[in-house]
Amino acid sequence: MKNIKYLLLLFLGFTVMYACDEDDSEVYNISGGDNIAIFEQSKTALTRIADGAEHIIDVKMKLQGPSLDNVSGDVTVTISADASSTAIEGVHYRIDESSFKLVPGQRYIGLYSGITMLTEGIDTPLDKSPVLVLKVASTTGGGNVIASGKTLPITLNYACPSDLAGDYTATVLRDGAVITPYSSVTVVMTDVGTYRASEVGHWSSFGNVPGFTFTDVCGVISVPQQNLVETYSNQVQSFKPGSVDEATGTLRIIYKISSDDWESEYDVTLVPVD
Repeated sequence: MKNIKYLLLLFLGFTVMYACDEDDSEVYNISGGDNIAIFEQSKTALTRIADGAEHIIDVKMKLQGPSLDNVSGDVTVTISADASSTAIEGVHYRIDESSFKLVPGQRYIGLYSGITMLTEGIDTPLDKSPVLVLKVASTTGGGNVIASGKTLPITLNYACPSDLAGDYTATVLRDGAVITPYSSVTVVMTDVGTYRASEVGHWSSFGNVPGFTFTDVCGVISVPQQNLVETYSNQVQSFKPGSVDEATGTLRIIYKISSDDWESEYDVTLVPVD
């Protein structure tokens, strides 16, 4: 009888583990021994200058589930835009290839690059960035793989020209109180309208990839969801927009860092060093 109870609890544990995600509002379509094709991130953003160019949107995908060892052969995943999208096909994006394969040689982890962000005819700044919501419409192959019920919102940021790279003096508030883990921050540009600050949270020169990534969209600063120093499971992300003072060049970046058992809010002011 004890063994039966133990097996029942173990089964329930697997059910809960694969039915929940960071966002409790999302429910996966998973049951029994099935595995799911799923987006690796819960949300993401792409920032590009609206200069008429086209840009590929890369989306990380993987298989997840209780019986991955039983999956065999290639798994074809079909992607489509969800009806909740505010981005308009043919205006903000184009689907070039709706399906791709997750293969055993890559441990069923892949990069889907079948969607293009369009910028032709877009006048910036926009009142609100459009959001393309992707979903896994169907899967074939693998034997026991099904589509996930989880969607991936991709915010398409149409940027104005931005040049925020440089050295800054820093004032840091943690949960409303001034702290002094560091007094200076270096900002480097990593992509169009995308930057990496050298410090993060309440640590100094912390991690193998120090700092955090943020974006500038026509003077509005956001921190896309990311792992802490690209290493730990702690999540770093905006909870309200920041800003760029056009007259002084001062940046205000507002974000939070959260884990399973703690969360802190950071309000950082960066003043350019002359």
